[in-house]
Amino acid sequence: MSAGTEAPPADRGRGRLVPGAAGALLSALVVVAAVLAALAPGLVAGDDPYASDYAAALSPPSANAWFGTDELGRDVFARVVHGARSSLLIGVGATALAALIGIALGLAAATLGRFVDLVVVRLADLVMAFPTLLFALVVIALIGGGRTNILLSIAFATAPVFVRLVRSRVVVTAGAEFVSALRLLGIGRFRLFTRHVLPNALGPLLVVATTGVGNALIIGSGLSFLGMGAVPPEPEWGLLLANARNQLAHGWWLVVFPGLSITAVVVAFTVLGRWVRARSHGQEA
Repeated sequence: MSAGTEAPPADRGRGRLVPGAAGALLSALVVVAAVLAALAPGLVAGDDPYASDYAAALSPPSANAWFGTDELGRDVFARVVHGARSSLLIGVGATALAALIGIALGLAAATLGRFVDLVVVRLADLVMAFPTLLFALVVIALIGGGRTNILLSIAFATAPVFVRLVRSRVVVTAGAEFVSALRLLGIGRFRLFTRHVLPNALGPLLVVATTGVGNALIIGSGLSFLGMGAVPPEPEWGLLLANARNQLAHGWWLVVFPGLSITAVVVAFTVLGRWVRARSHGQEA
C-alpha cells in the first residue's frame, strides 16, 4: 500500500476502537463507583454526613477530610458519597419510568390504528416542543415539589423520546422483509410480534436510556438547586451546590466536589451510551 493510499474502512474502525473501549471502561468504572456509593455509602465513606464539628468548620481538603468541611463542620466527602443515592435515584428512576411510558404509548401508536397513532404522536410532539427543564418546572408547578414529584416530572418530560423511538422501530420492523417471510411461513401474529418484532424494536432503547440517565440527573440536580427537590440537611448533589452558593468565598471545595461528581457521572453515562450505540451500529453493518 502506498503512502497516499487510505486505510481500508475496517482498519480505520479498528484504530478508533482502542480509545473508545478505554473511554467506555473508564466510564463504566465511574458508574460502578457511583452505584456502589448509592447502594452502600457506609463502605465508601465511614463518617456521618450529618455530624457537625463547629471547631472544624470550613476546613480545606486534608488527610482528615478529603473534600474539606462545610460551614457546619460536616465532612463534604461523606455528604457527596451519601448524596449519590438521591441523585442516582432520580436519574435512573426517571429514565426507567420514561422508558415504560414510552414503550406503552409507542406500542399503542404503532398497533392500535391511525387515530390512536395520531393522538399519541401529536401529544409527544407537544411535550417535545418545550425544553425538558421548562416542562418539568410546569409539571412541578401543578403537582408540587419533592423528590418523588421531581422524578415524575422528569419522566413525563423525557418520555416522548422513547415514544417516538418505539413507534418508529415497531413500524419499520413490522414492514421488514424477514417479517413478511415469517408471516408466509405461517407463524401467528402474536408469536411474530412478541418473538421478532418487539425485540428488534426495543433494542435501541438501551442506548437512549443510558444517555437519558445523565440527562435526568442534570435536570434533577438543577431542580434541587432551585429548591424544588431535596430539603436540607439531605446531602443531595444539587442541594449541596445550592447551599454552597453563600459560602463560595470561604470554601471553593464546597462547590467543586459536588459539581465534579455530577459532571463525572453524567459524562460517564453519555460515553457509555455512545459506545453502546457505536457497537450496535458496527454489528448492524
